[in-house]
Amino acid sequence: MEDLNLQGLAIAFGVGLLIGIEREKSKGTGPRRAAAGVRTFTLAALLGAAGQLAAGMPGLLSAVLASVVLAVAAYWRDPTDDRGITTEVALVLTCVLGGLAQRWPILAAGLGVLTALVLAARSRLHEFIQDKLTEREIADGLLLAAAAVIVLPILPDHAIDPYGVLNPRVVWTLVVVVMLINAGGYVAVRTLGPTRGLALSGFAGGFASSTATIGVMGARSKAEPSLSRAATAGAVLSSIATIVQLAIIIFVTNRRLLVLLWPPLLGAGVAAAAYGTFYSIRAAKSSRPHAKVSFGRAFEPRVAFIFTAAVTVISLLSAVLAGFFGGAGAIAGVALAGFADTHAAAASAANLAVNGTLNETLACFAILLAFSTNQVTKGMVAWTTGDTKFAVRIIIGLLLMYAGVGIGAFAAGLFHV
Repeated sequence: MEDLNLQGLAIAFGVGLLIGIEREKSKGTGPRRAAAGVRTFTLAALLGAAGQLAAGMPGLLSAVLASVVLAVAAYWRDPTDDRGITTEVALVLTCVLGGLAQRWPILAAGLGVLTALVLAARSRLHEFIQDKLTEREIADGLLLAAAAVIVLPILPDHAIDPYGVLNPRVVWTLVVVVMLINAGGYVAVRTLGPTRGLALSGFAGGFASSTATIGVMGARSKAEPSLSRAATAGAVLSSIATIVQLAIIIFVTNRRLLVLLWPPLLGAGVAAAAYGTFYSIRAAKSSRPHAKVSFGRAFEPRVAFIFTAAVTVISLLSAVLAGFFGGAGAIAGVALAGFADTHAAAASAANLAVNGTLNETLACFAILLAFSTNQVTKGMVAWTTGDTKFAVRIIIGLLLMYAGVGIGAFAAGLFHV
C-alpha cells in the first residue's frame, strides 16, 4: 500500500465526476436520454486508474479497450435521430485521464477541466463557428498553426552564415510572433466591434504598421475634418501597438536587452497613451456616427515574410558594416533601417548582441536610435497625408514620446555621460 497514489486516485475521481456532471446535464430525460451520465463517467475514470495501478500500461490499455466497447455499444443503442459521438469520445477520454492521473496527476486534472469546459461550451462554440467565423479566418488560423507547430520545430537552431547572424529558427519565430500580434489586434477589433471608432481601429492597425495607420488616419482627417480628433487619437494610439510589438520582438530575440530597455519603452508608451487618451476623450465629446470600419484579414502573411526579409538583410548589412567599421558601422546600419521599419531594425540589433557583434549597451543605443528615426518617418507621413492641424498634433505626440524615451533612459541609468 505504500506505493498507492492517493492523489492520483482522488484526481481521477474528481475528473470523472466533473465531466460526468456536465454530461448528466446534457443527456436529457425520458426514454430518449443519452446512455452515459455522472455515474458512468466517474466509474470510467476509476476504471482507467485501477487498470494503471493494477498492471501499468497493459492494464490501462485493457481498461481503455473496455471503455471503447461500451462507447460503441452506447452509440448503436442511441435512440435519438441526430447521432453524435461527443459523449462516447468523452467517455473513452475520461478513462484515459483516470489512468494518466496515476503518473501525471496535475496534467490529468488540467486536461479534465479543459475537457469539461469544451463540453459545456458546446452551444457557444457551434454558434461561434457557424455564425461568426468566416472561411478566411479559419484558413488564416490553420496557416498560423502550421507556421508555429509544423514549420518552426523542424528548422535548424544555429547560424548558417559566416557572420553568425542568421539563425533560421529565430527568424521564423519572429515571423510567427508578427502573425500572432497581428491576429491579436484583429481579434480585439472583431470582439469589441468597429463601433468603438477610429481610436480602436488605429490601435489595432498599429500592430500591422503604425506608419501606414498614421497615413490612413491622415487621409481620413483631411477628407473629413469633423473626424480629425478621432483620427488623431487612432494615429497616436497606433504607436502604443508599435511599442508593445517592439518589446515582444526584443524579448523573443534577446530578452536581456528588454531588461535594460523597458524604462524608455514604458516612458514612450505612457506618453503615447496619455496623449492618445486625451484626443479620444475630445473626440468622444464631439462624436457622430462614422463609416463602418473594415475588418480585413486576421494577418497578412506577406507582411510577416517582408518583415523576415528585412531582418535578414539588415542583420547581414549591419554585420558587414560592423566587420569593416566596428560597432559604429553596425549602429549606423540599424539607425538607417529604422527609417523604414523599427521592428526589423530592433530585431537585427538584438540579434547582433546575441552573437557578440555589439555589446548590450550599444545594442540598446542602436534600438533607441532606430525607434527615433522611425518617428521621423511617421512625422513625414503625417505631414504629407493629413492637413496641417493633423500633422501638428501628431508631431507633438511624437515629441512627447521622444521625451518619454529620454526620461526613461536616464532614470534607468542606461547611458552614463
